[in-house]
Amino acid sequence: MSYTLQEIAKIIDAKPVGKISGYIQQLVIDSRNVVLSTNSLFIAIRGDRHDGHQFINELYNKGFENFVVEEIPDSISEFPKANFLLVKNSLKALQQLAAFHRLRFKYPVIGITGSNGKTIVKEWLFHVLQGERQIVRSPKSYNSQVGVPISVWLMDESFDLAVFEAGISLTGEMEKLEKIIHPTIGIITNIGEPHQENFNSYEEKAKEKLKLFINSDAIVFCSDIELIDHLIKNDKVLSQKKLFRWSEKGEADLRIISKKALHNKTEIHYHYKNKNHSITIPFTDNASVEDAIHVLASVCAMNYNPEIFQHKFDTLPPVAMRMELKKGVNNCSVINDSYNSDFVSLQIALNYLSQQNQHTKKTLILSDILQSGKAESELYSEVSGLISEFKIDRIIGIGEAIIRQKDLFKTKEKSFYTSTDDFLHKLDLNHFNNEAILLKGSRNFYFEKISAAFEEKMHRTVLEINLNALVHNLNYFRAKLKPKTKIMIMVKALSYGSGTYEIANILQYQRVDYLGVAFADEGVALREAGIKTPIIVMNPEQNSFDLILKYKLEPEIYNFNVLEQFSKTVLREGLKNYPVHIKLDTGMYRLGFTKNEINGLIQHIKESKALKVSSVFSHLAASDENVHDEYTRQQLILFDDLSRQIINGIGYPVLRHILNSAGIERFPEAQFEMVRLGIGLYGISAENNELLATVSTLKSTVIQVKQVPKNETIGYSRKGKAFEDMVIAIVPVGYADGLNRLLSNGKGKLYINGFYVPIVGNICMDMCMVDITGCNIHEGDEVIVFGKEISILDMAKELNTIPYEILTSVSSRVKRVYFQE
Repeated sequence: MSYTLQEIAKIIDAKPVGKISGYIQQLVIDSRNVVLSTNSLFIAIRGDRHDGHQFINELYNKGFENFVVEEIPDSISEFPKANFLLVKNSLKALQQLAAFHRLRFKYPVIGITGSNGKTIVKEWLFHVLQGERQIVRSPKSYNSQVGVPISVWLMDESFDLAVFEAGISLTGEMEKLEKIIHPTIGIITNIGEPHQENFNSYEEKAKEKLKLFINSDAIVFCSDIELIDHLIKNDKVLSQKKLFRWSEKGEADLRIISKKALHNKTEIHYHYKNKNHSITIPFTDNASVEDAIHVLASVCAMNYNPEIFQHKFDTLPPVAMRMELKKGVNNCSVINDSYNSDFVSLQIALNYLSQQNQHTKKTLILSDILQSGKAESELYSEVSGLISEFKIDRIIGIGEAIIRQKDLFKTKEKSFYTSTDDFLHKLDLNHFNNEAILLKGSRNFYFEKISAAFEEKMHRTVLEINLNALVHNLNYFRAKLKPKTKIMIMVKALSYGSGTYEIANILQYQRVDYLGVAFADEGVALREAGIKTPIIVMNPEQNSFDLILKYKLEPEIYNFNVLEQFSKTVLREGLKNYPVHIKLDTGMYRLGFTKNEINGLIQHIKESKALKVSSVFSHLAASDENVHDEYTRQQLILFDDLSRQIINGIGYPVLRHILNSAGIERFPEAQFEMVRLGIGLYGISAENNELLATVSTLKSTVIQVKQVPKNETIGYSRKGKAFEDMVIAIVPVGYADGLNRLLSNGKGKLYINGFYVPIVGNICMDMCMVDITGCNIHEGDEVIVFGKEISILDMAKELNTIPYEILTSVSSRVKRVYFQE
């Protein structure tokens, strides 16, 4: 479905500037995610931490011609082919356009809100009802003020049911989303803690969420949640809707009689329309059971006979809330996004694939896309166009439908297989080398088998890195900065143990201004992995100067010897004005020029044709401890004075930076032109840890459970003693993996299946033992060494150390798994 630019201008009340011709099919709000340009409209949205107007020139040079803006570029003559639609508020314009689009369709629209479970309920509704209906739904978790209009824009005549989720974090937001979704059927899952910080009470948040249903015909909810039940009953408008209640405690339209957990599944017995029924779902956790009942209730509220969907509940899939990036065989990177496949989620996954700059070759393994609502030829023609836009080098198609349309694909390398087993039977891993491989498959194709085949085999202890949490933390600190303050991210020491190019890729995608490494070889590795962001080498060694120049790294200059030797190297290579960063010692008494050396430093720089100062910086000694705040302020005053002397002396402006993670939070007045973010990116804060997200989780698995009789001993040196009969679990994580040996003998604990269990005996090199007496723990259970359940801060306190040491101690033999929601 498309609109002319003239139509869109009227819908959003825009002033047209330019030739204003053509039609629009796709909306774009992120300049990094550009796929199609000819019939696309870029909406330049301003936010707290970004301004889409900054990227208009970049997009125009890529072939974009259509823009919604809040201001026309000063140099409009540089955009002769551009169409500009001038509005007062670009976000409001996006929402107006989506709301207009929504009202063109008369088929039912389900709107889902609640604190938890929205995405799972949406995906399971799709699973249960596909085949009965042609369904359009929110991609992933697109439920925000921006995500909802992008989701609704996907509606067209090929569908006969829409399912969208709506999430809010502030009052006033749901009214805007209601106008866009305008649901005919509403589902509220529950009310809980998420985003509570911006509401005075659960009641205030629940009232806000219920505004989604103000124009709905029906509402589905659990009447056992007293707050929701009370608010709906006592609302003059909502109480008059068709209310479909489900309950475990009392009478309701759908009454749950019993829930029986069996091995890896749950039987749910229920009463509906004077009859008893049952379904079985392949999950046992309480959250999944509740989500499945919401789906069941919604199916009943739509007047379907629930018995015809019993087999669908039997096969409810795990909902992949994340894409995983793992190290694969033959130096490959493998992205596993293999639980669902549709056109929009394929576009999202291909964008993530394109970020893997460590590989020049990109491979897509794609299954048939099921239940798209489009004719095969139309669907795979669009898929082929998407693959071309993202410059994919090789396509491997799996399934009968994609085979029928194989001639549509124009990549140099392509092959097709009837099934996953057919592909695996013919797989030769030697044909995959130094490339990024995206696995994108519908659940029915069991692409996890392909993931296992490609994955580099390592032991069962892994470090999971949540890239969404990392970006959340980056934005937390960015929100504290002035609009023009630049940000440098420290990625030294394997990004505090988290990885090299994997972290740098996401930071480059987030457009940070600089990356900081300790040594030149770290910077070389990033450049060879395709990282183009400016990189500062904090500890440049003389024998690395040639590498620094070759790979366009920028050195820290901290004394006259380094200054003179690097100048000579630059001149020897015939270069001039090479960027360098001057380190000042303001009281750390580590590296850096002292105040007595400033005049000589200025003179040397003024006389040098080899170097140009890009920044002047220093290091705070104790910015995270308020007992030393007076000393910190003295450092800030001295840095301001010395840096001004340098700028005045050399005669041109430079960036200045002294604040680290703690400094950004505690001394915002000293941002200067740039700040340096390090440990804060990984969720460690000087004073606001509850506002940061956990990035790194060290996990393992119980590999054996055994009985230990009373008075027996456990482990090396017989340090663990069983004072009574004991049950222990053996976990394959030891001090060679990064589990500090000082946590032996009850000082440390692990988290397994809901239990905090103490370490018994001495920690071994490759494993440890924990006391699980009286706990429901079995072989194969997941083990958390540190993460959300056991914080790095708590572990550091036990060891009388700092979180940096915990993170950087995780061995390189521990597999890193990166995931993105």
